[in-house]
Amino acid sequence: MSATSYATPVLDCDLLVIGSGAGGLSAAVTAAHLGLKVIVAEKDPQYGGTTAWSGGWMWIPRNPLATEAGIVEDISVPLSYLRHELGAQFDEARALAFLQAGPKMVEFFRNNTALQFIDGNGIPDFHGNTPDASTGGRSICAAPFDARRLGPRIAALKPPLPETTLWGMGIASGAELRHFLNALRKPASFWYVARRVLGYGRDLLLHGRGMRRVNGNALVAALAASAFEKGVDIRTSSPAKRLLTEDARVVGAVLAGPQGDVTVRSRCGVVLACGGFPHDVQRKKELLPHAETGVEHWSAASRGNTGDGLRLGESTGGVVAKDLVQAAALAPVSLVPRADGSVAHFPHLIERAKPGLIAVTDKGERFTNEADSYHDFMQGLLRVTPKGQTVRAWLVCDHAFIRRYGLGAVKPAPMPLSPMLDNGYLQRGTTLAELANNCGISVLGLERTVQRYNQMALTGVDQEFAKGQTPYNRIQGDSVEAQRQSLSNPCMAPLARAPFYAVEVVAGSLGTFAGLSVNNEAQVLDAQGKPIAGLYAGGNDMNSMMGGNYPSGGITLGPAMTFGFIAAHHAAGRSG
Repeated sequence: MSATSYATPVLDCDLLVIGSGAGGLSAAVTAAHLGLKVIVAEKDPQYGGTTAWSGGWMWIPRNPLATEAGIVEDISVPLSYLRHELGAQFDEARALAFLQAGPKMVEFFRNNTALQFIDGNGIPDFHGNTPDASTGGRSICAAPFDARRLGPRIAALKPPLPETTLWGMGIASGAELRHFLNALRKPASFWYVARRVLGYGRDLLLHGRGMRRVNGNALVAALAASAFEKGVDIRTSSPAKRLLTEDARVVGAVLAGPQGDVTVRSRCGVVLACGGFPHDVQRKKELLPHAETGVEHWSAASRGNTGDGLRLGESTGGVVAKDLVQAAALAPVSLVPRADGSVAHFPHLIERAKPGLIAVTDKGERFTNEADSYHDFMQGLLRVTPKGQTVRAWLVCDHAFIRRYGLGAVKPAPMPLSPMLDNGYLQRGTTLAELANNCGISVLGLERTVQRYNQMALTGVDQEFAKGQTPYNRIQGDSVEAQRQSLSNPCMAPLARAPFYAVEVVAGSLGTFAGLSVNNEAQVLDAQGKPIAGLYAGGNDMNSMMGGNYPSGGITLGPAMTFGFIAAHHAAGRSG
């Protein structure tokens, strides 16, 4: 197809990036710094994708923040951890490409862009019993970002998921979250929270929105600011309709837009970073065994992630991998009714490890270690759910727990419980039997489970699922609260103070793992394993290097940022 045959307006650039999450924006910003003219096409009216709703954590072993803190490890150590964790899915060449480029990526963004980082030097890998697991130093997160730097373009930044905020104000994970949970217990925390709330109120009066962005929203805001400052054109409401090829090379795409179709010709190629397939019913039916019709999976990912990038890649000969041990980054999700009639998908990432909560099936029985990762939690639930039955469980706690930590979208004290009780999201019973009847749980099963669990909590030893025995479990728990109750396990406390509460969780995810097969340069491969010239995949459109395993927090955003960085260098002719 020649340039003269286009009937639509034509734009020329060096690199076209389709999608505006971390993977796409990493590629865009890197390419712009390498001298390329870049266009980013975003399907939704706002940029940021699922990254804007995320925790913003990235798994980058041997990152500069860790080494500056004295945490130094040879590349062979995280490589060994991946080898043990990934098993048959371990691709040493790709793992080495990631581990070698990751620290360089962090250093590049620190030195050249608006994106800065905070360390996760105390955050362990998920599986502390695996050889060469780390107790810290492999994680980083985007630092809080002053979004005033975006100017009027902040209006198009996707805000955080409302249910994860306080009145729309994002709360940073780690120390800041602990201040909010301790606001009614510690004067220092109370004053910290008061300052944050007052600052947020001031921003609302002056700017109509909060300007201090945290977590994944800070990551997107900082990347977008960096992109704008280097002349990157981020176009929202511009879904890609088809890719353009010439002489077996991808040379651009046709975008839909508010004023009609636009043809974009990109000299160096196209990066597909559309967020995978978490809301693509047909692909879910094909790749997620528990979603037999494709609808029995409620992902917490951005609703615009409907598999566009995978279909675009397949249209030019790309292949979506089907050999992963799990095609999605599983997580328990609860369905939150909203006042406008819509339903939010809330991912349960924080409260499950706190002392005083259990998860049970409809039989009233525990089925897994509640303090393990969200992915492991869901795999445990899938194992005990008979084929053809709805995948669901109940998170159960007592009154002391819910007022201390909240439960899912239910906020802790002093926020009221009544709205969530009234809309049916939260179930309550003055006794365990009443709660069980309200939820459709076996009364006898729940009573027996709680009685046994309470006995184990007093001893500090979970004889059923070893809860609280790994570094990751313990850091997710609450050692201060456990000590206050004279308990030895930071993840276990009796459920004793009525009334009792429960929230239903169903099969969900934070995103998807199965994506387009790529090589170490993020080039999309055809069915013969050969690179498709001019076509790259990033983020969750790229087949996960973890092979469907989940060895640590941040294994989505870490590779997304790193392979975006790698793809930009290859497209610019600066590979290696």
